[in-house]
Amino acid sequence: MDWKKKLTSEQYRVLREKGTEHSFSGKYVHNKEQGMYVCAGCGTQLFSSETKFDSGTGWPSFDNPVNKENVVLKEDISHGMKRVEVVCKICGGHLGHVFDDGPTKTGQRYCINSCA
Repeated sequence: MDWKKKLTSEQYRVLREKGTEHSFSGKYVHNKEQGMYVCAGCGTQLFSSETKFDSGTGWPSFDNPVNKENVVLKEDISHGMKRVEVVCKICGGHLGHVFDDGPTKTGQRYCINSCA
């Protein structure tokens, strides 16, 4: 796959180089429409609008993937922090990170880049 041809430069930076959008810059931060959020790299269904909530962090946040089989969680110790990276299982694209401080019953906050 020629990712540089398929993705925008911002999508490539985030999905293929593990970048991050600036907070409050993504098009889905304040989105309230019903629907499915899919991977920008391969179209895999990742998160439902039913699990989206406003975390106040500046990135779209969800309390659970639509199908846990579609994401892989990996330890991330970059930037002097210990976090858990969320990756698309199908194409290996970096989506964001998950934290154990969510306000719902799952206790999870999947903090996902809009462009991913």
